[in-house]
Amino acid sequence: MKAIIIDDERLARIELKKLLQEFPEIEILEEAANADEGISKIDSLQPDLIFLDIQMPGKTGFDMLTQLERTPQVIFTTAYDEFALKAFEVNALDYLLKPIEPKRLADAIQKLHLTEHKEVRADGENFNNSLLTENDQVFVKDGERCWFVKLNDIRLFESVGNYAKVFFGTNKPLILKSLNALEERLDEKTFFRANRKHIVNLRMIDKIEPYFNGGLLLELKGGEKIEVSRRQTVKFKEMMSL
Repeated sequence: MKAIIIDDERLARIELKKLLQEFPEIEILEEAANADEGISKIDSLQPDLIFLDIQMPGKTGFDMLTQLERTPQVIFTTAYDEFALKAFEVNALDYLLKPIEPKRLADAIQKLHLTEHKEVRADGENFNNSLLTENDQVFVKDGERCWFVKLNDIRLFESVGNYAKVFFGTNKPLILKSLNALEERLDEKTFFRANRKHIVNLRMIDKIEPYFNGGLLLELKGGEKIEVSRRQTVKFKEMMSL
């Protein structure tokens, strides 16, 4: 498994690399001393895993994650105490509190192996493709609340000016992305542009009903009702063989 260490403390990077020598399955491709350097190396090297510090000069680790198109597995390495970490609702693989204990690192690597067996991971060829698949995970940050979300858990994107509201579970955070930009990156086999304001996950549709002026009304599993425009209804029926 290929990994990158992103931490502004040189000694912390050295210590972590030393600890990781006990795990030959983890190949350290590169190191980065700040978020911008981390983004560049992630984009070029496409690692499976990153060890990420939270507090760094300029941008935090959370800020960095919001700028990634596709998020690798993340193990945070941080000096925050456990109480502070609970403020962030992030489903990261693990948190390692500095100074990192070998036992805690071993536990994190064990979680990594379990996750590999449970999840369907995109192969290298697909991973480098610009199209995001339903098995990819994205990082969503709204204020101080943060989430890692698999695309197949997102049922709806809704345009709100220059932002998009992301619907998953009971959460509806805003991200600074236009619906047009999202549509270019999403797989049309899974995500459908229902109208000017909404992109729906086809797997999250619960009911389909005829609607005003020849359109359709979709009811999603979260209870949202989304109108399919008359123009898009033709395409929708072709896709769904209605």
